[in-house]
Amino acid sequence: MSDESSLLNDPEVLRELIMDHYQYPHNHELTKDAGYQSRHMASDSCIDDITVQSKIKDGVIQDIRFDGIACTISTASTSMMTDLLKGKSVKEAEKIIANYFAMIENKQYDPDVLEEAVAMKNVYKQANRIKCATIGWKAMQEMIEESEAKK
Repeated sequence: MSDESSLLNDPEVLRELIMDHYQYPHNHELTKDAGYQSRHMASDSCIDDITVQSKIKDGVIQDIRFDGIACTISTASTSMMTDLLKGKSVKEAEKIIANYFAMIENKQYDPDVLEEAVAMKNVYKQANRIKCATIGWKAMQEMIEESEAKK
């Protein structure tokens, strides 16, 4: 077991990762650039009301950004997602997203492809937080599907 993977089993490290992404979210600004797709997502069970934007060109996710009002879990997971998927091919992103949803559903997943997003691995224990942890990811998944359908 590597040092990194053992750190990602430490509840304090996981909590710090989540809090860091919540307090200082990455890619947390929308653009008016016409080359971006946009998805507005809102939760009926939480304060989450966010917009996620992505620029997908030639099968590569060139940029992802988001903004809005969201809880700690939603903000942190979406921030982690933007870091993780930016620069990846659509195929790589689909694999990462599938692993993330498997983790959130407490199913078999590959923690190596999720990097910091494994901080969300215990969300399944709180059913009311699952929507929070997946709202940004579902927006991105929809934009990838839309992008692929245009081909």
